[in-house]
Amino acid sequence: MRRVAFASSAGTTIEFYDFFIYGTAAALVFPTVFFPALGESAATVASFATFAVAFIARPFGAVLFGHFGDRLGRKKTLISTLLLMGTATVLIGLLPSANSIGVVAPILLVALRFVQGLSVGGEWAGATLLAAEYAPADKRGLYAVFPQIGPAFAFALSTGTFLLVNLFIGEASPAFIEWGWRVPFLASSLLVLIGLYVRLKVEETPMFREAEAKPRIRTQAPFAGAIRHQWREILIAGGALAMLFAFFYIGTAYLTSYGTAVVGLSRATVLGIGMGGAVVFGAVIALSAIYSDHIGRKRIVLASCVVAVPWGLALFPILDHGTAVTFAIGLYGTLVIFAASYGPAGALLPEMFRTEYRYTGAGIAYNLAGVIGGGTAPMIASRLSDAGNASAIGWVLAGFGLLSVVCALMLPETKSRSMEDTRDEMTDVPLVETAVPA
Repeated sequence: MRRVAFASSAGTTIEFYDFFIYGTAAALVFPTVFFPALGESAATVASFATFAVAFIARPFGAVLFGHFGDRLGRKKTLISTLLLMGTATVLIGLLPSANSIGVVAPILLVALRFVQGLSVGGEWAGATLLAAEYAPADKRGLYAVFPQIGPAFAFALSTGTFLLVNLFIGEASPAFIEWGWRVPFLASSLLVLIGLYVRLKVEETPMFREAEAKPRIRTQAPFAGAIRHQWREILIAGGALAMLFAFFYIGTAYLTSYGTAVVGLSRATVLGIGMGGAVVFGAVIALSAIYSDHIGRKRIVLASCVVAVPWGLALFPILDHGTAVTFAIGLYGTLVIFAASYGPAGALLPEMFRTEYRYTGAGIAYNLAGVIGGGTAPMIASRLSDAGNASAIGWVLAGFGLLSVVCALMLPETKSRSMEDTRDEMTDVPLVETAVPA
């Protein structure tokens, strides 16, 4: 279990490190490097638009890697997602600027960002399944902590790497724009080698091995099975988790830009506060996940969604006091609300789907939430801020919170549900069906 815990946590840490350094770079340098002809405001909007491209790709990644994860196994698929993400990230770090190769530069950036999205779309479900399918039935929330705290480690690593580069080069040095921002992307290659070594040492999950050993004939791909038999669970879970994505990516990506460009804080101050935020939301993720084993996943997710509505309205009035303290309060509060939902989600989604298409179903639901909340919120926020209407961003966040409240009320409570075979609990699908090719 120690090996499984390390493999699931290390993998999500590396995947999300790659994902987060893009968000930080999109806020700090990509407008200048890849969109210099658009002007400062339009370039920032364009930069966050490329950030959103990955969220469009994530559902496709969930379907693609979910298919192989449900057919070939969790382990092999997770190795593939890790290598794909690492390759795309290093290539972004090597991209010439728009001043060097013109419009080809942002086109290549968008293509590589799409590849990142495909990879993350297949990563999360597999990592959580790796932990949940090994865990004792009464401790799935506890074991699901391991992949769920990966983003906290990743955010600390990505922010810390940018902070170190910034301190080494200097706040106002042109070297940061010329080459300094590339260092965190190229450093990803070292992390990928570590993650690859760890994942090669882990065995396939016992639940998948047991399911593979059962005599059965498949009639449809995992995607078709998940959509046909559990589409309601996909939609409900996607809506219930939309808030956490909106809050998280506003906190980790957009507020980095807002803190420097609008509040007027130094880049080092914003990045330093961000590192503190990683510690805060990592602790809350762990506590909420463990506590969900005792009081249930649904209650915690619903409570965080309810709190999200008034907090969204209060966030920007707090930030606009213009001090480092109020910026930290706004950022930490936003990340705590996200973390309270995110902790239980690692056990909730695997518990909602049948073994034969659990990778696909959980991945689609999770990444649907990413499209709804994470893909749109930072881009909407940058447009509203550009129009001088930052206070409206709070209403957008409150709207995401309200949507998630409605969907969370419809969630099933899954903490006592068996994951060995949810067939009889959730569907009337026969055990043996007529064959078609996989």
